[in-house]
Amino acid sequence: MKCVVGLGNPGRKYSKTRHNIGFMVIDELAGRHRWKLKKDKFKGRSTVETSDGEKVILLKPQTFMNLSGESVRPVMDFYQIAPENVLVIYDDLDLPAGKIRLRQKGGHGGHNGIRSIIDHLGTKEFKRLRIGIGRPAAAIPVVDYVLQSFSSEQQDDVESGIKKSADACETWLQKPFAEVMNEFNS
Repeated sequence: MKCVVGLGNPGRKYSKTRHNIGFMVIDELAGRHRWKLKKDKFKGRSTVETSDGEKVILLKPQTFMNLSGESVRPVMDFYQIAPENVLVIYDDLDLPAGKIRLRQKGGHGGHNGIRSIIDHLGTKEFKRLRIGIGRPAAAIPVVDYVLQSFSSEQQDDVESGIKKSADACETWLQKPFAEVMNEFNS
């Protein structure tokens, strides 16, 4: 079984913000397959489905970003999912809007959602898909910037990045992650 986790903050107030791009990818994946995230257990909304013979759980933690590990760890424990079978999707300030990067493992890079997951799992050995949200052009504090909606200039790139990220997730259900990185990191 594989687990695809999209990071974000719960509630309508945050739904279209830069920090919620992980949720947006999960929504894209669910919409493509007509899957419904309905379970509100493990402090998250989720669904367990089968795609091309591979069981997959989609998860949107409802703990707020900085506590994401409180949702991810119980899901992994309950379904007995190894860290190497987890892919976490999240926003990245250091990539241009809509650009994606996949990695096998790594540190938190200052991202509090990833820090929480590392702390709760006790390992950095899970896969990551980072989606660029760009850096603020003006002197806007980062905390304010990530909680704003995308600018109209960023919208096309962001929509493209969400679709490409969903494509990468679907490809991972069929191919080894190294091949997915080769295909989507170019």
